[in-house]
Amino acid sequence: AAQIANASAHPRVQYRVASAEQSGLGDTCIDLITVAQALHWFDHAAFYAEVSRVAQPGGVLAAWTYGLTRVAPAIDAIVDTLYEDLLGPWWPPERRHVETGYRDLPFPFADIPAPGFSMQLSWSLPQFIAYLHTWSALQRYVKANPSTAIDDIEQRLARAWGEADRVRTVLWPLQLRIGRIESPPTPP
Repeated sequence: AAQIANASAHPRVQYRVASAEQSGLGDTCIDLITVAQALHWFDHAAFYAEVSRVAQPGGVLAAWTYGLTRVAPAIDAIVDTLYEDLLGPWWPPERRHVETGYRDLPFPFADIPAPGFSMQLSWSLPQFIAYLHTWSALQRYVKANPSTAIDDIEQRLARAWGEADRVRTVLWPLQLRIGRIESPPTPP
């Protein structure tokens, strides 16, 4: 709700807070349904039924997720160690769907091929480390393990990064799962 309060107003955009599985929208009223970095959390059968209900025939569902960040080989190796070796057990099981670009999830719609692409930002080392601290697995790990392992990772990153205020390009590979909704659902 807080994000909705800060959203930019537009005469043709309506903001709502609802579950993915029960949107409260009318039947066959939507052309495009988007899901950003969240499909792995949904009740898929219920969500796909809702998509089929609210989408117009020929409508599109586009779900995307981003992969592990890439900066430079030496930095990437440290991040990979953090992600897999140190934090691996602390990721929720649903994370595997993100890692496969949602290709392993059931998807009952006609697949539309999507190009590969990435998003990028220019960050200093403190910005990059602050991002890593947003990872839920890292937060769970730190709460349960008041060790110096994260400090050690940050020191390794600092050596690989160079000057802390040096700005580097940080890339996230994006994967899309796009499907066309062919027809409205059959009434029960």
